[in-house]
Amino acid sequence: MDTAPHNSPSISDAVAHQKPPEVPSMLQELIHRMLGKYWDRTPAAVTICSLLQALSDEGSPVIFDHMAFRTLQAPGYGIDSIASVFTDFGYKEQDQLDFPNKHLRARWFSPPNPNSKLPRIFISELKVDELSPRARGIIHKYLERTGNAKGRYSAFCAATGVVPWGLLDSDDYDALLEEDEYAAWTLTNGYALNHTTVAVHRLQGWKGGLHKVNDELTNRGFPLNLQGGVIKTSADGGLKQSATVSERVPIAFSDGSNALLPGAYIEFAERMVLPEFEHLKPEDVREEHRRDGFEVGNADKIFESTKLAIKEPIRQPMAEWT
Repeated sequence: MDTAPHNSPSISDAVAHQKPPEVPSMLQELIHRMLGKYWDRTPAAVTICSLLQALSDEGSPVIFDHMAFRTLQAPGYGIDSIASVFTDFGYKEQDQLDFPNKHLRARWFSPPNPNSKLPRIFISELKVDELSPRARGIIHKYLERTGNAKGRYSAFCAATGVVPWGLLDSDDYDALLEEDEYAAWTLTNGYALNHTTVAVHRLQGWKGGLHKVNDELTNRGFPLNLQGGVIKTSADGGLKQSATVSERVPIAFSDGSNALLPGAYIEFAERMVLPEFEHLKPEDVREEHRRDGFEVGNADKIFESTKLAIKEPIRQPMAEWT
């Protein structure tokens, strides 16, 4: 599935319409809708994907390694609320990753065919019960607004941009941000895509790997996440990742104010060929021959991309926002 925008900067035709027969049309449409909202909120990602297309062989399409979502661990709102729609279409649950210092856990899901152009799905959830009573109270106050629906419509929300519990009060946002940035991000952004990840090793004709991607972005002024170094590398050396710092988007509050706060970002992953397949010719290497899965150490630093975008919020009355 060609999931990246074409060279045109227009958001209206930002997603491709190639329809491989092995991809169910409902799943394809859902992913396209989720990405459509992501392009709207992350214009730098549109520019970057268009750049990578232009620098690859004949503008070959960008393929995503994975798409990532954030959720809250509460009955009906956690990982399963997003995962279920993908597992219904044949995605398979894989490993769990734990981040005790961040009060997070995550699971990832592989597409039905590892050599297809479908992305992996990475879903994290905040362990709400590990937060302070004050933070827990704020979170549950908003979750209760969804009534019996809970997180059953999370995929719909991700595809439409609807935040199911509505607008936050700015004081509640500030209180959450003081304790846990992930909680503040999730309550303000809802089920929106947190980031997409370009599969650098699947860029046709690309020379220089992830290092070259980072050089191109740095030379053009895109801010990169430097936590743990520009490139975060797994212990086995098989998975290399980098990411931009999150862009900021206008978020409305229930008290009539508005602020520029962290939205989404774009990540880049390079999966190396496994030792047992290094004898293969480059043209014979498929995705199943490369290092699969995720790495806690890498992901821990990638999570910082939204936190790095936190600055003094730019606030003003909603009526004055343009």
